[in-house]
Amino acid sequence: MSAIFINREIVHYEVIGRGRPVIFLHGWVGSWRYWLPTMQAASAYYRTYAIDLWGFGDTSKQSQYYSLESQVQLLDIFLEQMGIGKFVLVGHGLGSVVALLYNQRHPGLVDRLMAVGYPLNENMVNARLKELSFNDLVDWLLIKNVFTDPVRLDAPRADRQSMQISLTSLNTIGLNDLWKQIKISCLLVHGQNDPAIEIPSPEQLGELPESAHSILFEQSGHFPMLDETNKFNRLVNDFLALDSGESPRHLQLKEEWRRRVR
Repeated sequence: MSAIFINREIVHYEVIGRGRPVIFLHGWVGSWRYWLPTMQAASAYYRTYAIDLWGFGDTSKQSQYYSLESQVQLLDIFLEQMGIGKFVLVGHGLGSVVALLYNQRHPGLVDRLMAVGYPLNENMVNARLKELSFNDLVDWLLIKNVFTDPVRLDAPRADRQSMQISLTSLNTIGLNDLWKQIKISCLLVHGQNDPAIEIPSPEQLGELPESAHSILFEQSGHFPMLDETNKFNRLVNDFLALDSGESPRHLQLKEEWRRRVR
């Protein structure tokens, strides 16, 4: 277990591999742990980091740090303490919102960004995320198999208030503007059967900036990295292999997935 201290509180992270840095941010249910297969798949050429955000996993649970702005600050201080310069961000759910907010607050530091299960506006978040207990949430969002065990084991360890506070503040940050104004290479990934986050409409896809692209995993729910692990990991590696500044629209169409295009 690796950790840093921020405001005398523990922030847990794990790191695998060598090369250019890639930061993974988990969602509203789970912790760093479900990123492990993707980190391992990318670790041959990249140094992969996964962080437990405030209130999740082995990071401290202090409610004064549960706002989205505090989660962004956690990422900022982590990068500073680790001496990480230009890097790639991969976020899921809550982590995708934190990733886009960080990029907005710190332009020029993120080389490219993958947002998995990102709600393009606050109305695309199912209210059940706020209403259900963690145990009910994992049953709602996940099928039972060995691949989903990391989420099932870690979800109840989170502070329920961390989810509530971040979900409530979605109304105040301008989710719609975050993706419409993005300038860097950005890949949006959604699961066709995601019960928590509504998939983008054709009209929304038509408004994507030239630097952004959307891919739909037709056999996935809220966790495409667990529902279709091999396919997801191939997509991540292809995205990481793009030249800096290259649009993800240039990714070669492959049989493993179908792309949603403008």
